[in-house]
Amino acid sequence: FQHVPYLEAQMKDRGFELSVVGNTITTPMGVYSDKITALADLEEGATFGIPNDPTNGGRALLVLQELGLIKVDEAAGLVPTVLDITENPKDLSFKELDAAQLPRSLADLDAALINTNYAIASGLSPKEDSIAMESAENPYVNVIAVRKGDEEAAWVETLLKAYHSDEIKAFIDESYQGTVITSW
Repeated sequence: FQHVPYLEAQMKDRGFELSVVGNTITTPMGVYSDKITALADLEEGATFGIPNDPTNGGRALLVLQELGLIKVDEAAGLVPTVLDITENPKDLSFKELDAAQLPRSLADLDAALINTNYAIASGLSPKEDSIAMESAENPYVNVIAVRKGDEEAAWVETLLKAYHSDEIKAFIDESYQGTVITSW
């Protein structure tokens, strides 16, 4: 599946009955810009692009908080919105766009937080082109999910053993050159 906050939203919205049985990878969000080369260069009132969907938009705001640019109300949990920003010392303005459009919108923004998959698909290298990255310690690790009731099935153990192998870890590390983090 994807990460747990998205899984939980999907289960709530669509009535899925799934259980997490293991972790896979983390694809950290990165800050990208065509105008600056360091977060310290963000001017007061800069326009920052973030995804417009609740899960990734909230994640982006939490990354900006982690990077020290804003503070959000803790009560918002993993899905804060721009309305939950409690401190914004640089008076950043936020442009909420479809996550897939953020790479193409960099020319119109001072900076944007972009999911790794969209960055790579747009020819951006998270390792070389981002000016800051989300830490690996976050709740957005992608997971393996199964139907409730199948958690203890023999095939689940076989799947996890195969996926959580040194060979798969080496394949991921080599294929993604450190831009995707194995999380098991």
